[in-house]
Amino acid sequence: MNFYSVVIPVYNRPDEVRELLESLASQTFKHFEVLIIEDGSKDSCEEIVNSFKTALDIHYYFKENSGQGFTRNYGFERAKGDYFIVFDSDCLIPPSYFETVDQFLINNSVGAFGGPDAAHNSFTTLQKAISYSMTSPFTTGGIRGNKKHVGKFHPRSFNMGISRDVYEATKGYKLTRMGEDIEFSIRVINSGFSTALIEDAFVYHKRRTSISQFYKQLHFFGRARINVNRFFPGELKTVHLLPAFFTLGFLGWLTTMLWNEDLFRLGSAVLSAFFLLILVHSLMKTKSLKVGVISLLTSFVQLFAYGMGLISEKLSPRGNQPFAQK
Repeated sequence: MNFYSVVIPVYNRPDEVRELLESLASQTFKHFEVLIIEDGSKDSCEEIVNSFKTALDIHYYFKENSGQGFTRNYGFERAKGDYFIVFDSDCLIPPSYFETVDQFLINNSVGAFGGPDAAHNSFTTLQKAISYSMTSPFTTGGIRGNKKHVGKFHPRSFNMGISRDVYEATKGYKLTRMGEDIEFSIRVINSGFSTALIEDAFVYHKRRTSISQFYKQLHFFGRARINVNRFFPGELKTVHLLPAFFTLGFLGWLTTMLWNEDLFRLGSAVLSAFFLLILVHSLMKTKSLKVGVISLLTSFVQLFAYGMGLISEKLSPRGNQPFAQK
């Protein structure tokens, strides 16, 4: 049986922390500690953390704001576990999560692991639609948390674990934002450590609660993918560029209204077929017509915003210079 250190960076999200800690207090496996790292928040969660002192082996730290990557490093430096697990503060953890992870690690020796994300029944319709879009095989989300991912599995920081050996070899994150988890996963693999997807070690990930917030997040993700390629040339695969092709194709299709009616009709038919597939698939996955319909919007935003992020960062004045934002 392993001992785990759960490292959670927090920035002005006390209500989310309460829900996350409630889910951790309900775990069937209890051999873990929780480190809450407040990253310079103005809206502190310390009082909430203290209310869980009897339910969890929990530790609260406050530091100046430095971003999520370096805040996780701050937690790693103070962690006592054999493995360090990172969650985002907007996650809920199913009761059997640690039991599932520990059983897997007893039978499989890996340096880093991750799991999928899913939508909880308590999520709003929009959150469920966003969750679908971020895990759908018809968007880039389908690449993550799936056995059929492209190349070696790259854990992501909303649901990720590393061994103490990995931390000691890599010293944690080198970036604090802008693709920090992708860069870290690549460096873990390049250091000779194996990675694994634990399919049943999923978390409920709330993500953003409005379309505008979702757009900004995905636009940033697109920019981050280009930034990671500056550190590791060749890591930008064709599949990662599909949202950019979608965005350029969509914008090009709009212009055909002005000069070629036949092309406009053809493009309309292709787009209609594509989004019909999304609607049918979302209905099958979510069992909700309302979620299915809103999934059309969130899937469009997921692809278009990510594509715009890719394009804008590729054309930015930074060129091929890595951007290590603090």
